[in-house]
Amino acid sequence: MKKISVLIVDDHSLVRQGLKQLIELEEDINVIALAGDGEEAILKAQQLRPDIILLDINMPNINGIQTLRRLKDMDSTIKVIMLTFHEDREYLFETINLGANGYVLKDAESASLIKAIRDVFKGESYIYPTLATELVKEFNRREEKDKQKTGSNSLTKREYEVLTLIAEGFNNREIANHLFISEKTVKNHVSSIFKKINVSDRTQAAIYAYKNNIKKI
Repeated sequence: MKKISVLIVDDHSLVRQGLKQLIELEEDINVIALAGDGEEAILKAQQLRPDIILLDINMPNINGIQTLRRLKDMDSTIKVIMLTFHEDREYLFETINLGANGYVLKDAESASLIKAIRDVFKGESYIYPTLATELVKEFNRREEKDKQKTGSNSLTKREYEVLTLIAEGFNNREIANHLFISEKTVKNHVSSIFKKINVSDRTQAAIYAYKNNIKKI
């Protein structure tokens, strides 16, 4: 079975080495490179094409948010998990909009990091549980400020069902199998949902579902 290839980006050598040793205890994950700053990360991402990039937010010169923006501009399909401390939460909403696929606290238990890597590799999103509440609060604050709401009442029954499954971490194929419809139909529903609830990716859609208490019918 193919191992999940990981690039670790952090400006502290001890953190990079510690994460590498921790991750490589897992048989299905392989750290293929380490980078100490954003420029090196972008170069190695281009050269090595890792499955997952673990990206620290707080770095000198080019910080994690700037690096994320450049990585996603280079290739929007690149999968990036942000590494953060509690005080970085104010920046997380911005990384959602930039397309980050996951968020893990640096002081989290190792099982959370491994789960995040595996979930994101499978096409799902991962938000560390204690961060989810903060992200929802920030989402609420900005949404109220915008005053441009398109409520879930505009969703069809099928779109509502698809949104609940997105919130549970299902990918398009799993949703198709669950609802006995084609994957192409699911993609069309997802596109329509994103437009109606004014979001741009699955993480934002999941947060919208949690915030609005959208549950299975």
